[in-house]
Amino acid sequence: MVVGDFPIELDTLVVGAGPGGYVAAIRAAQEGQNVTIVDKGNLGGVCLNVGCIPSKALIQAGHRYEHAQGADEMGITTENVSVDFSKVQEWKGGVVNKLTTGVEGLLKGNNVDILKGEVYFVDENTVRIMDENSSQTYKFNNCIVATGSRPIELPNFKYSDRVLDSTGALNLDEIPEKMVVIGGGYIGTELGTAYANFGTEVTILEGMDDILMGFEKQMRSLVKRNLKKKGVNVVTNAMAQGLEYTDNGVKVTYEAKGKEEVVEADYVLVTVGRKANTDELGLSEMGIEMDDKGVIQVDNQCRTNKKNIYAIGDIVPGPPLAHKASYEGKIAAEAISGLKSEIDYHGIPAVVFSEPELATVGYTEQEAKDAGYEVNASKFPFAANGRALSLNENDGFMKLITRKDDGLIIGAQIAGANASDMIAELGLAIESGMTAEDVALTIHAHPTLGEITMEASEVALGQPIHIVK
Repeated sequence: MVVGDFPIELDTLVVGAGPGGYVAAIRAAQEGQNVTIVDKGNLGGVCLNVGCIPSKALIQAGHRYEHAQGADEMGITTENVSVDFSKVQEWKGGVVNKLTTGVEGLLKGNNVDILKGEVYFVDENTVRIMDENSSQTYKFNNCIVATGSRPIELPNFKYSDRVLDSTGALNLDEIPEKMVVIGGGYIGTELGTAYANFGTEVTILEGMDDILMGFEKQMRSLVKRNLKKKGVNVVTNAMAQGLEYTDNGVKVTYEAKGKEEVVEADYVLVTVGRKANTDELGLSEMGIEMDDKGVIQVDNQCRTNKKNIYAIGDIVPGPPLAHKASYEGKIAAEAISGLKSEIDYHGIPAVVFSEPELATVGYTEQEAKDAGYEVNASKFPFAANGRALSLNENDGFMKLITRKDDGLIIGAQIAGANASDMIAELGLAIESGMTAEDVALTIHAHPTLGEITMEASEVALGQPIHIVK
């Protein structure tokens, strides 16, 4: 602390300006609080800068390139399709810049003060914020911690110019000829698919029995089938062991089925999970309760054991989802204002931008049974939907989970085109306490993919129109 560092008084301090932090700051300001937000990096956090947004932009560019190859079954052929990857990266950067600039405008428009620097907690009412040139102490009444997470680094695969985390993979200046992806979760699958669409020879090494283990087997099978069509080699029950650098790439050694194998590549992408950014904030020293992985324990209003300090996003229990962080940010901000808002995760969706897209919300069939419900699981295939056929996207299905006694919708899973958008209607149905009949009676425009939701609801009622019962 510098000499003469007199504390500056703050009302509500938000630490971290990602999708949890900036949303919390805006909602707190809307509730009448005087809000200051601080981040050592760019506004928008990992999601907007090096995560959700740029990855989806790269995925979309990969789709465009793949589609530009033509579709023989539609009578469309093309020649000499090429990619200027520097322009792809320039376009992706433009998308990111628009959104991050927009976040700054939203914060300022809601009268949120913005600071830049690293934060260290002195006690439950005091932080020190440091940048390259100075250090200043601040006193706060309430604080929301939203510092996010970072990729886990494997001991034998230290990050370098050839061993990449997700940020590095998004910022390559070339399309690799070959890439090894360690980890078949949603990040590895998404980025592996994106580069496969650009023509990269991709190998995915997954230590578990299957990729995308958070989703049901039939959903995973559709993705694996499409990966195989793209020439992606998916190796499960594979343990990455070591790395050897070559003149222009790497050799990765892994063990599978009791044998040691070697695969060569230009780059290795490591996507084996993320670690909570709580280890350099001074939180444990001041008594904030967290587990051995640095995940902070909170109540149903995102409050820590220090009653004026709240925590949200990747640093609290639950999946590392941007929309979960935003939701928790609103809850914490409202709790500070004395509202009775509480977290309810049942309606939070999870999405993978794979091919086909996967989405789930509420209970799966097995989860519902494990919770003691008697349920119906009602499926409707994309292949029976006119819009899906006209899009040449007839791979997939919707599965609706309803209670047997009253038809209440308590879960849904979608594998297919636009699943990421379609899942929102099912989330609304769960949040609103709707039954299959309520959705079936809702007139859906024709021909649309949205009709699949109506059709699945009619299956649940035992009255399907476009499939034979």
